[in-house]
Formats: sequence, structure tokens, C-alpha cells
Amino acid sequence: MQSTSSDSSPLVQFSEGLAQIVERVGQGVVAVHGRRRVPSSGVVWRKGVVVTAAHTLRRDEGIEVTLHDGRTVGATLAGRDAGTDIAVLRLDGIDLTLPAPGDALSLKAGHFVLAVARGDDATTHADSGLIGSVGGPWRTWRGGQLDAFVRLDGGLHPGFSGAALADMRGEVVGICTSALVRGVGMLIPRATVERVAEELLTRGRVARAYLGVGTQPVSLSESWVRKMQLASNRGLLVNSLASDGPAERAGILIGDVLIEMEGSPCGELGELHAALGSASIGQPLRVALIRGGERLECAVTVGERPQRNGCR
Repeated sequence: MQSTSSDSSPLVQFSEGLAQIVERVGQGVVAVHGRRRVPSSGVVWRKGVVVTAAHTLRRDEGIEVTLHDGRTVGATLAGRDAGTDIAVLRLDGIDLTLPAPGDALSLKAGHFVLAVARGDDATTHADSGLIGSVGGPWRTWRGGQLDAFVRLDGGLHPGFSGAALADMRGEVVGICTSALVRGVGMLIPRATVERVAEELLTRGRVARAYLGVGTQPVSLSESWVRKMQLASNRGLLVNSLASDGPAERAGILIGDVLIEMEGSPCGELGELHAALGSASIGQPLRVALIRGGERLECAVTVGERPQRNGCR
């Protein structure tokens, strides 16, 4: 039997291919020093622009990044968005390699992927795994809209938040984060990063509409549904109000049950979010509610969500 050279083994070729992807992608991955001890990672997104996971930045000034060639340079925070966990840094006058762009919407559960990070000592770090599950657009618990739900098959090692996620073509489909779903590594898709980064570079923040209410879903009695001819038996109970927020100024009270926004049911949080697109800021929103067993309507002028406010 004729022996086969170990160099021509499919496993050796596969391993060498992975190493080449990591090396190529790693040229556009940096270490971000924006917190104590372990740095996070970041990805060169445009000329002079790096994106990273916003939750890893614990300060706004004095941020530095370590490049693939070992240089450490200062970076300026252009803006951050907690809703999507994206932060943008400017590196003026620094010429860096841009990784090949990929499309996160082409990913399927079971696809093999590589996470590429950079450590404190400028070494390239890599981790491999599978795409655990893929879904459509979704809204994070902080109110940010992601273009796709892409869950990795495990958690992320320290320093891998902000890392590049590459497919088997060596194309970067987005950045990794551990902050959007507890205990699970998630992908922030490239389309989401592009959209949010553009707004942060232009305005320094992401404008989001809000009413200034905290709510919880509740079931409505059948008598109320019949009496008010409601399309749904679900509503949103107002359990908190932002002081001097849009809802409070419009006369909404704690204990009211929201049932419609612009004539459409709002028995779930997603339906409330759907009515609050960024284009609605400054516009009147017709709200129907139940108070004391009676149906009332009011107009709420939609406000812009304060950057650190937890109300919707």
C-alpha cells in the first residue's frame, strides 16, 4: 500500500486553511484598551475607523489600541450605542488593513466559523465553533434593532467581545459580543454594524424614539374585550413613568393599560417597539388605553430616548 504524505492529508490542509484565514483576518483586528486588566478586541471597519463592543469600554477618554504589528496608538471615541452594543473609535493617520467583508444573512445553523481576537501582548487569538441558531431581525433588551439573530454555539473567552467573526471564505460577517444575551456569544451582523457606525460617526449617537413608560404584558378580561370590541385580549400595563417624559406629559398614568398605537393592537412589547421608529421622534402618536374600565385616547408627542434611560 502506498503511503500518503502527511502534508497532503485533508486534515492538514484544513488546518492550514484555518490558520491562513486567522492570519489574514487578524491583520485587521486590534486590541482595545478601554477597561482595566483584560482588553477587548476591535475590527478595522473603514480607513481610520475601528468598531468594538460598547460594553467593554469603561471610559470615554484615554482609550488606546494595539495593532497587529505591535504598535499601541491613541484612539478617539466617536460614539457608542448600548442598544446594539456597538462603539466606534477613530484612529487618525493610521493606515490599517481592512478585512474582506462578508454577509451575516448568508449564515445557517451549523456553519463553521472563526472568531479572531487580539491579546494584550499583540498576539492573534482564535476560537472556532458553529453557528448555533439563526433567526430574523430582533430587538435587544436595551432597545437596539439587529438585522439578524445569530447565536454562537457557546460563550466567548475573555477579550473576544468585539472580535471579528469570519466565515470559511475568510470574510468578516460581523463582530462578537457577550452582552446581548446572558451567558451566550452573539454576532452583531455586518449590516447592523454598518448602519449604527454610520450614525455614530455622523451624529455621535443613535436616535431612538421613546414614550417614557415601563410596561408589562397583561391579559384583558373577556368583558372588556367585548365591551370595547378589541381585536386582542392582550394589553400593556403601565408600571412606571419617566419623570416629565412624553407619556407623563400627555397624561398617561401608572395603572393605565395600553391597548392600541395608531389603531393597531399593542399587547406585546414588540408591537410597542414597532410603533416607535426613529422617524416618529417629534411626531404625535395616537394611544388608546383602558383606565377604570373605560376606553380613553390621548396623543403623545414621541420623544428621543435619553442615552442612559431604561424606559421604552
